[in-house]
Amino acid sequence: MANLFIKRVTKQGWILFCLGWLVFAAGACKKSTHGGVIQIGEVGVMTGGDATFGISTHRGIVLALNELNALGGIHGKQLKLVTLDDQGKASEAILAMNQLIYQQKVHAILGEAVSSLTLAIAPIAQKAKVPLLTPSSIHSKITEQGDYIFQTCFLDVFQSQVMAKFALQNLKVKRAAILRDSKSDTSQDSSKIFTKFFKNGGGQIVMDQSYSSGDIDFRSQLTAIRSVSPDVILIPGHYTEIGLIARQGRELGIRAPYLGGDGWDSPKLFEIGGSALEGSYFVSHFAKDDPSPHVQQFIQAFQAAFGEMPDGLAALGYDAARVLGDSLNRAKSSDPADLREAIASTKDFQGVTGKITLNTQRHALKSGIVFKIGKNGQIKSDAMF
Repeated sequence: MANLFIKRVTKQGWILFCLGWLVFAAGACKKSTHGGVIQIGEVGVMTGGDATFGISTHRGIVLALNELNALGGIHGKQLKLVTLDDQGKASEAILAMNQLIYQQKVHAILGEAVSSLTLAIAPIAQKAKVPLLTPSSIHSKITEQGDYIFQTCFLDVFQSQVMAKFALQNLKVKRAAILRDSKSDTSQDSSKIFTKFFKNGGGQIVMDQSYSSGDIDFRSQLTAIRSVSPDVILIPGHYTEIGLIARQGRELGIRAPYLGGDGWDSPKLFEIGGSALEGSYFVSHFAKDDPSPHVQQFIQAFQAAFGEMPDGLAALGYDAARVLGDSLNRAKSSDPADLREAIASTKDFQGVTGKITLNTQRHALKSGIVFKIGKNGQIKSDAMF
């Protein structure tokens, strides 16, 4: 009987020992992942045709998190960035999101820069209840994916309204042609919204043509546009095609100014389009010639860190990371619901792209800046709406 009792005790003790070890191991594993740090995920297009969007955004995020860490981090914890490249593909973006959420156990995610990719990953973040902040995806349906999804940028609706207002009020034109990207929801929606506001202001759309991202020959569409002699040509696309379109249009004798949106905002734009872009305009988020001290300090810090001037995507990435840092600092606890609440309550946050207030639809209310492309690729702010 005594031996049986000893065996039972030994067996029970062994079970308790194993359970205790599992609890300890789980705690140790968790501590090794998050002990002393707050992990932030980033999904971005670091390679491929739109790589400058992802690289610029990443650099802005890195600068912001480094600055926050230098100030002591958040509640004594350092911010650690885990960045995954989606190569500009929705399938890769989805894989990256799942890895960040379920393997890396990140507290929040910054990304994507491209609207179509953000639309692909937003449902994953929403299902897992991990806050997702996109710095620059302007599609109006993004935050409709759920209450854990945020846009720290203005929307395509607002950007298109600004383009229409500028054409009518500043350029005083009445006849516009459109060349849209049939593969881009943002380009399609921007064209429709521009058309609505331009017509309501007394303008006329004299030609509407389309192309597909990745195309390299646009002469057929441009020849059709040339035949109606528009005052201005709206091209709401990405810099990769814009430069080629501008050059081919000028070769065909088109002299009307081109108009575009924040998809033009890349150092590569002028490299591709050259002097053909002179006299054209685009709407974006960040003015390098803004004399405000906080803007100039950001520019100096970015140049010191990366050896080049920041573009609009870098500024947007910087602001999104700082909004997240501010929200982590204000959150009642580390619970995702409390972080979500803190992000949603962001109001009058001073960013380098303007003061950021997130409305009830969880996107930013900010001004839009119209830039003019001058000689030698000089880009200067021309108007603000």
